[in-house]
Amino acid sequence: MLVGRDRETSLLDRLLAEARAGRSAVVALVGDSGIGKSALLEYAAANATGMHVLRARGTHSEAHIPFAGLFELLRPALDRLDRVAPPQREALEVALALRPGRAQDRFAVGAATLGLLSAYTADAPVLVVVDDAHWLDGSSADALLFAFRRLVADAIAVVLTVREDEPSLIDGTDVESHRLEGLDRQATAELVARLAGDEVRSDDLIERLWRGTGGNPLALIELADDWPTTSSNAPLEPLLPVGARVARAYVERCASLPEPARELLLLAAASDTGDLPTLAKAAAHLGLGVGDLVAAEAIGLVIVTADRVEFRHPLIRSAVYADASADRRREIHRALASVLPDAEADRRAWHLALGALGPDDAASSALEQAARRSRARGAYDVASHAFQRAGALALDDGRRCVLLYSAADTAWLGGQAARAVALLEEARHRAPPIDVAVLIEHLRGHIATRLGPVDEGHQILLDGARLADEVDSDRAVVMLAEAVNAAFYAGDVDGMRDAAERIPSLIGPTSSRRAAFFGAIAPGMALIFCGDEDGRGATLVRDAVTLVDLSDDLADDPRLLAWAAMGPLWLRESEVGRTLVARAIDIARRRTAVGVLPFLVSHVAIDDAAGDRWVAAEAGFHEAIGLARETGQRTDLAVALARLAWLQARQGRADDCRAHATEARTLARELGLGLTEIWTLAALGDLGHGLGHLDDALAHFEEMHALLVARGIGDADLSPEPELVELNLRHGRSAQAAAHLASFEKKAATKGQPWAIARAARCRGLLAPDDEIDRHFLEALAAHDQTPDVFETARTRLTYGGRLRRARQRVRARTQLRAAIAVFDRLGATPWWELARTELAATGETARRRDLSTRDQLTPQELQIALLLASGRTTREAAATLFLSPKTIEYHLRNVYRKLGINSRTELAAAFPEGDQPATFVS
Repeated sequence: MLVGRDRETSLLDRLLAEARAGRSAVVALVGDSGIGKSALLEYAAANATGMHVLRARGTHSEAHIPFAGLFELLRPALDRLDRVAPPQREALEVALALRPGRAQDRFAVGAATLGLLSAYTADAPVLVVVDDAHWLDGSSADALLFAFRRLVADAIAVVLTVREDEPSLIDGTDVESHRLEGLDRQATAELVARLAGDEVRSDDLIERLWRGTGGNPLALIELADDWPTTSSNAPLEPLLPVGARVARAYVERCASLPEPARELLLLAAASDTGDLPTLAKAAAHLGLGVGDLVAAEAIGLVIVTADRVEFRHPLIRSAVYADASADRRREIHRALASVLPDAEADRRAWHLALGALGPDDAASSALEQAARRSRARGAYDVASHAFQRAGALALDDGRRCVLLYSAADTAWLGGQAARAVALLEEARHRAPPIDVAVLIEHLRGHIATRLGPVDEGHQILLDGARLADEVDSDRAVVMLAEAVNAAFYAGDVDGMRDAAERIPSLIGPTSSRRAAFFGAIAPGMALIFCGDEDGRGATLVRDAVTLVDLSDDLADDPRLLAWAAMGPLWLRESEVGRTLVARAIDIARRRTAVGVLPFLVSHVAIDDAAGDRWVAAEAGFHEAIGLARETGQRTDLAVALARLAWLQARQGRADDCRAHATEARTLARELGLGLTEIWTLAALGDLGHGLGHLDDALAHFEEMHALLVARGIGDADLSPEPELVELNLRHGRSAQAAAHLASFEKKAATKGQPWAIARAARCRGLLAPDDEIDRHFLEALAAHDQTPDVFETARTRLTYGGRLRRARQRVRARTQLRAAIAVFDRLGATPWWELARTELAATGETARRRDLSTRDQLTPQELQIALLLASGRTTREAAATLFLSPKTIEYHLRNVYRKLGINSRTELAAAFPEGDQPATFVS
């Protein structure tokens, strides 16, 4: 009965109305046990007229069953699976054990869940109700949260209930929550009157019942029998916490039952399904009969149907189980394990584990197999706990270490970094065998490099690689490559060099192609970063990219492809490795490999920004930032924020640039990401330079230069000296400009790559006498032609035009300035367009003032969707790519049309010409 819940029922009515109107709404009802959460769910379900209703309930005993909650919820909708994108459909079918297959990224099941929920709205709105969501198995919780957070324009209302102070899927999210308080005094009086009729009339007793129960409806209902006998002068026994008092009342009620009935109740409480035939077999094993449950049913503790036994409230189950002795509970679990068939091997394994007293190899082995089956389905949270418990039951220390490592590895795959680290520490302190110790140190180092501090991860990987030298040279190579990468992000030249120099001795005729790839790209990166003097670094990077490009087995690994995608960024050449970039992003999206996407998408966006696809780059950076926040990958978050700030600096978006640079720099200092801090200074320097705040620009570039020098970073591509040449000249400091030119020319010649050579030639043109202008600037433009960076080319033309104007060659200057203006205009580099326009005006020619693009009004997500659809993707393809529903895509598309003032896909494609579109979206 719902008394005193008008505010909550109005909230639920609004949610249902939203869904019927084609809009999504999600709310979590949070409160103590017995506060009325389940009753409100029943109200929502009863009032969901004309809607599909999907229901699930988390149970403490099923938290170790892979995707138990998700299967219960989605079962009525499974006939719509054919409408889900194929890779996601396969992931969901494997997760729910509907087909054999291998596990995919943990978010693939969430994306499929979203697709299935959306498909289920085809003929009616949908109400999703999940009771006791805090008890969902972790894998179901992850999948549902992924889906619920992406609901926008689907006719779906979601209502969850969560017990207060219990960890749940809504923790740390933006899911709307509504806290249920106890009933007020008036509602308490009304409920008491309904329950007791004329027996309770005393205002004093009502007052004490209200204060003593906190208005908790379950406490008022379950303790109703005590009311008439409660003296009006005696204080009501305090009921805080209310759940404990109610549980005690249940225990007292159970105590009145005959012994067989109490045993049957305990058996039902220990069961995780309430399946009556199974309980009957287990009861027979204990010398009992299920008929003894009649007495418990008679006093309202359970409900018995033809095939199930259900407790009337979860508190009854937990009270019965907690009241039994540990030895009796173990006996009950062993009885249940003895009657479960092979088809329920996972449940049997857990009952064996719960029935074990001390180490038990049989239970450990059974649970290990259950863990492997869970992992194969992508139920990483369930698998991790199973591996951990199997380790605790193992007799052999070596096997225990292996199982603890497996628990940690699976926890990391499931996004539980803190748990993974704790399990690895436990395994380390058990003196594992050397081969297991190598695995442990590799994972420890990998986690530290992804979450920070990266210098700690670098050292762990170096030390671990020394261990790996003895047992697995291929793994040692990979660990050293990861150490090189960690040192790169830390801006640690010595660390990169030390790790890289150890790799060549580990590569031999028996090395795998994977090891050969890492054995080339990591030393190549280190040589370039440290200031490669003979071009060997670039050669190694090219070799690594070629190796992946020619190896089918390597070219199908999205994580390895993410490494290979760095090749073009290190070389800044027009063609090298760009097909790998496209392949990497395509495979990652097709497989819903969300875990690798923050790293990969941000690097693709860097590549787009280094060319002429700035619109795509902005969309990519925003996507990488969102995914990195969602997956907890703070290193990738800092990188994407810094690089977005750099792009926004060139667009003149000062507030956005400073905000993102500030957040990136804060993370960089916390995580030891020295390189990211350098990138933020580059962004702020570019911002000041473009906006004409020359003192600010000079200060930021000088700080950046000082950090590079202090760290010994010699890569010409990171050097701000070309900017320092120009800024010092504008400040009248020709000697300083000349010194920076000499320094940078040496770096550019050492690297030998066209991007650095072009920038050096531009600087020479700035300082050259008038009769040598053309030679240097034409050399710069010829080098620019070998790179994809049209912005730098336009900057060279701007500088060239300015020098020609000052040399009184105005007609020739206009040619260069018009070309620069056209590029800046197309890119949206507004401050630089203004600089070029001003320079052109000084030659006597006026450029049309740039109209701000209506594209600037689009949100990041609208921009992503517009780009995809403009490139010819269908609505369904765009939805699969961005892990959204088709209706959400259509919702955002309507906003895009409205903001751009267009009405068709043809007009959309015209608004986003091919140069704006990313080359790496899945088709």
